[in-house]
Amino acid sequence: MLLGEQEQILSYNGEVLLFQLSNTKHVEGAADKTTNLCVRRMAFNRDTKLFVQKSSGEFSMRASHLKIEIICCSCTTDSRTGIILPCILIKKKKRNNVTKYLLLLLHSSNQFEQSFHFKLNYELKEDIKLFTGPSVLWRHANKLFYISSDTCTVLSAPVQLSSVVWTGEMEDKGTVVLGIRTACLPDNEDQDEFSTSDRAIWGSEFFGYAIETQKMLTGTCFMPHAYSRVVSSVYVCKNEILKKQLRISLVAITHKNQLIWFQDGLPKGVCELPYEKPCSVKPAVTSSNDVLFVVSFASGNVCVVQRRDSLQVASKWQKVKSVLVDDFIGSGSEQLLLFFKDDSNTDVLSTFKITDLGEVDYVSGINYKHDAPATEGLQENGLLTVQALETRLQAGYTSVRELQQHLRLKKKVIFESCRALIDLVEERTHILPTAEEEGLVSLWHGVENPPHSLSKETSLASKVPEHFTEKLWQRVVGDSLIVGVKLTESSYLSLSDVSLSLLVDQNFSSISPIIKCQNKFIKLNKAFSALAVSSCQIEPPPKKMKLDLHGKYDMKKEFPQLNEAKSVIAVTSLSPLLAFHRVCCIVLLHAKKQKCRTDSLQESKKITVLCGKISLSLEDVSNGKYSVKMLKDNNYCTGSLEDILAVLAGSVRFSFQIVSSDCTLTPVNSWLLGEMECTPFKECHDNIFCHKAGIVYEI
Repeated sequence: MLLGEQEQILSYNGEVLLFQLSNTKHVEGAADKTTNLCVRRMAFNRDTKLFVQKSSGEFSMRASHLKIEIICCSCTTDSRTGIILPCILIKKKKRNNVTKYLLLLLHSSNQFEQSFHFKLNYELKEDIKLFTGPSVLWRHANKLFYISSDTCTVLSAPVQLSSVVWTGEMEDKGTVVLGIRTACLPDNEDQDEFSTSDRAIWGSEFFGYAIETQKMLTGTCFMPHAYSRVVSSVYVCKNEILKKQLRISLVAITHKNQLIWFQDGLPKGVCELPYEKPCSVKPAVTSSNDVLFVVSFASGNVCVVQRRDSLQVASKWQKVKSVLVDDFIGSGSEQLLLFFKDDSNTDVLSTFKITDLGEVDYVSGINYKHDAPATEGLQENGLLTVQALETRLQAGYTSVRELQQHLRLKKKVIFESCRALIDLVEERTHILPTAEEEGLVSLWHGVENPPHSLSKETSLASKVPEHFTEKLWQRVVGDSLIVGVKLTESSYLSLSDVSLSLLVDQNFSSISPIIKCQNKFIKLNKAFSALAVSSCQIEPPPKKMKLDLHGKYDMKKEFPQLNEAKSVIAVTSLSPLLAFHRVCCIVLLHAKKQKCRTDSLQESKKITVLCGKISLSLEDVSNGKYSVKMLKDNNYCTGSLEDILAVLAGSVRFSFQIVSSDCTLTPVNSWLLGEMECTPFKECHDNIFCHKAGIVYEI
């Protein structure tokens, strides 16, 4: 912050640098004078609670007939080494209206280095910025000028602008200048067609300009154009390239005494500022990872806006000479250092305050062995801090309470679902909790047992006899586990909508109890002369709730013409199951049983039959216990019925048609049996198999 023409203050690596100009004469009575630029490095002593001088340095300049002033100072990156160094801009004004400017770098040894100098026939007064290089940028006559240590030549940017609100680095853009300029209506628009308010909005626009690439950036990615008329200063908090799009987060202060948070060009929050004419804003990250925005005002006042769930003023001070942000106490996080105006003491560092609006709070002139005296300003700031903390605490408590209620409900639903599944598998009647146990009020007007209750339906399902299934088997094909159930001769004539479910044994509580799988139905006639796989409809909604252990497996269901179905097969991914080394699954058969009524009509009811259990281990799979074994018998391929069904269920089918008007198609069967070395399956001549690279392909 600017203190005066002869004095500037800056923070650097937790230290306070105090720059001062002083005039001296070489020889008494001589005309030539020498002006010294002195720097004092001050560090905060946590024992004495005072700033003590660590070192000092000076830079001498001839000042004959010259007026020397300090324009500004900042910390910028030296492009030669990549090290951030303090730099200071000095002005030497001559009598012939020629002004010379020097940019100095301060090294850790307190030695000053003149980076470059330049001359102008006018004075720098508007929007002066120091940035990487080091470089100097300024605005004059609505034009943008800059000079760097690389060029040492004043350059002009091809843009017209009314103000510069921010200068800094952006990802993939280099140094970017954000400014406001007069906007022009689109070429195809007529100004007479716009109202006064429309012309006011289009009167100015926000824009960005990349100095290295000399390219313009769309202003709407920073904020809507309507805000450009009121914004006075901006700080870009975050910028990144995501999916080839520039994502920007920034805060802006306005002439309307507001601080506004923008995310990707849209306003996300606003806070009314307590004083008028805000002039600058900068962030601070405290020990509690709170992001604070420090706003300085032209009147010498300062306020801090805290960003949590919303933007709100957390503290404010008056009669502030300068405010700095750095880690002054060496805690690893940033604090605010405020220097207050004190007419009784000319030393800038005599009256100060270090705070992070939390645990850190040092005030000059206070004996910390006793409680600090309560003042009106401290009480006011304390009240604001307490109010902000109360709001955050209440919002946090509400969020935690809602989360706890949600977790309790989820846990209860999972617990009751597991109980119902276990009762179903073990053929026990599942009894639902009463309304009193659930803490609910009945909507059935006192009727405790409404018709068609779930417990009654479950009880009916559990009484179905188990003579529908004939055999349970399992195979491993590639990365799939194939589980099959052979139905009895009489059962598949009276069943419809048949499907299988795989339930993980309740001893494996760390994984989902239900395994999502794909159901397929394969029919074989008694002579095994034909094979077909049926197509089907989507499974009823209750089975859509099955969870997938793999997390990416899409559930597909196929249902047959059940009056011809003989075997029902479930296919699921093998890898998630092998992750547990050994797992046991319960196999359930779901179906609708047809029942004849006296009026020759049929009605059906859902049944669930326990088919048995299967076990699977990594050792068994490695030893090939459940692998498909295909043998060659003369010119045929033969295997067990389960092996045939497993290969058919685990294979992927594609249909295609070859049409050619110019060429004669080679007989496909001859090509498959010859070059592809395929052999027809002995029990089913319509399907042939290819043995290559150890993998069985069904064709």
